[in-house]
Amino acid sequence: MGKEKLSLKDMMFNKQRVTFLSWLIKEAYKEFDEVNFIDDVLVKFPELELKERIYHIKDNLKIYLPDNYKLAVSIMRQSLPPELDPNKTDDDFGYFILSSFWEYIAEYWCNWEYLDFSLSNFEEFTKRFSMEFAIRPFLKKYPEQTLVYVEEWSKHDNYHVRRFASEWIRPSLPWWGKVDIGIQNTFDVLDNLFSDHTSYVFRSVANNMNDISKIDPIWVLSKLDEWKKSRKQSEKNMDYIMRHSLRTLLRSGHKESLQFIWYQKPDISIKNFQILTPSVSLWESLKFEFEIDSKNDQVLMIDYIIHFVKASGKNSWKTFKISKKKIWKWENIKITKKHPLREMTTLKLYPWKHFIELQINGEKFGKIEFDFKMN
Repeated sequence: MGKEKLSLKDMMFNKQRVTFLSWLIKEAYKEFDEVNFIDDVLVKFPELELKERIYHIKDNLKIYLPDNYKLAVSIMRQSLPPELDPNKTDDDFGYFILSSFWEYIAEYWCNWEYLDFSLSNFEEFTKRFSMEFAIRPFLKKYPEQTLVYVEEWSKHDNYHVRRFASEWIRPSLPWWGKVDIGIQNTFDVLDNLFSDHTSYVFRSVANNMNDISKIDPIWVLSKLDEWKKSRKQSEKNMDYIMRHSLRTLLRSGHKESLQFIWYQKPDISIKNFQILTPSVSLWESLKFEFEIDSKNDQVLMIDYIIHFVKASGKNSWKTFKISKKKIWKWENIKITKKHPLREMTTLKLYPWKHFIELQINGEKFGKIEFDFKMN
């Protein structure tokens, strides 16, 4: 019998991690009631999901730390473990159990009176763990004042702080949704960071640009072209930034983006495009195949699109990747693919006739119907 898989919430938030957190606080604040703090935190863990556990720890910090905000934050700062290694070029999120610290600040003290005090402390905290979520309330409530700090952090000598600056201003951040500060307010920060030698930082810039591409793809292409011509970033890193920044547009077949990444109009013909499983049930795989005849030497981005039918009868489509392939003149390649049909949190399937379509370098080739059943 196999071992039970440990969930992410239990890996990040468990008795050992909570004890570690309470020990850090106790070292800085001798009056801290660590025994009751640990008991009160852990008693509800079994019924809480990951984010709820963060909130729960935050609520208990409010109970067990002094009411005086500046004193409480002073204790938190004295509790911090050593900085993450600033000499590396990459890292993870750090001590995630400390995320309750930034939740405490964002939840209870995002106000004008303590604005500068709160923002000034984030710089020190983020050297130990990722704190980009904490800025969202400040960015929404006090965008101008917050962006002054963000721009300064984009020039910081610690790469965790520089990445922090990029993550804070992402239009759409996982877990914390969207924030609208106007992309024109991100120009200086992104210009400061795209040439960073640290992958942890320039990956964040690319994620930021991918978010922006869903709002203003033409601006993103223009900015990437400007950065490329500046030669401030290495060719290898710049290639990564461009491809990662445009990944959503490339998957959707956005022609200007495909051309920017050197994918030209495909000079091909498609033969024998057919579905091998014309009727598919839930948890089975849709199987299809096709052949490509090349009329020139070229690089192809080969994708397929499934057009799902929603409960309303309207279509919802999603693009899936097959491969990027160099193909020679007069070459013929045959591709067979399986696509498992299962329900996901972001996609509910309904029994109906659906369609599959090929997309190569943004061009559409053929569209075939298949029947989907729930049993």
